[in-house]
Amino acid sequence: MNAASADQPAPRRSKPDVVDAAMSVLAENGIAGLSMRRIADELDVQVSALYWHFPNKQALLAAVSARMVTGESDAESDAESDAPDLTATATALRDRLLAHRDGAEVVSSSLALGLLDLPARQRLVEAALAAGLTDAAAEVAADTLVHYVIGFTFHEQQRVHAAVIGAADASVDLSPARLASPGANPDDDFTAGLALIVSGIRSAAVAGR
Repeated sequence: MNAASADQPAPRRSKPDVVDAAMSVLAENGIAGLSMRRIADELDVQVSALYWHFPNKQALLAAVSARMVTGESDAESDAESDAPDLTATATALRDRLLAHRDGAEVVSSSLALGLLDLPARQRLVEAALAAGLTDAAAEVAADTLVHYVIGFTFHEQQRVHAAVIGAADASVDLSPARLASPGANPDDDFTAGLALIVSGIRSAAVAGR
C-alpha cells in the first residue's frame, strides 16, 4: 500500500452496510451478543458512526427484521406474485425465520414495538379475505397465524440452541440429534397445528356466508 492510499479516509458506511454487519454478528453470536460495539467492530468504525443511520439499537433490529422477512431472491419474488395462500404464506414465513439465528425473537421484538411492517401478514389478510372472511375477521386470522408461526419458531429455535450449548439433553424433541436421526420430521407438529388453524379459518368463512 502506498502512502497516498494509506492516508485516504475509510469509506463511509451505508445503512445497508450496517444491517449486513448486524446480520453477521447475529449469525455468530445470537441476539444476546448483538451489541452496537460488536457491530461497529465488524465495520471497523466507532460506535457513534452507527447512530448516523439508526437512532437506537431497536431501530437497527427493525431493519434486520425487515431484511429477514423480505424476499430477496428471484424464486421468492416469483412465489409471492402468486395468489396468497394461508398455508404457503405461513410456511414461508417460518422458513425465513429459521434461516437466521434467533430470527423469531428478533422479528417478534420489532413487531411488538410496532417497528416492522410484515409483508406476510398482508398476504395472510388477502388470503383470508379470498377464503370468505369479513375484513375484521381476516385481520384476526392473519394475526393469529403470525403469532402461531413466530411463537412456534421461537420455541423451536430456543430448544435447538439449548441442546447445542448443552443446556438440554438428547431427550429434547427438537435437539440436533433428533433433527439428524433417520426418518425424523420435525416439521410434523408445525404442519399439524397450522392445518388446524387454517381449517378453523375456512370453517369460520363458511359459517359466515
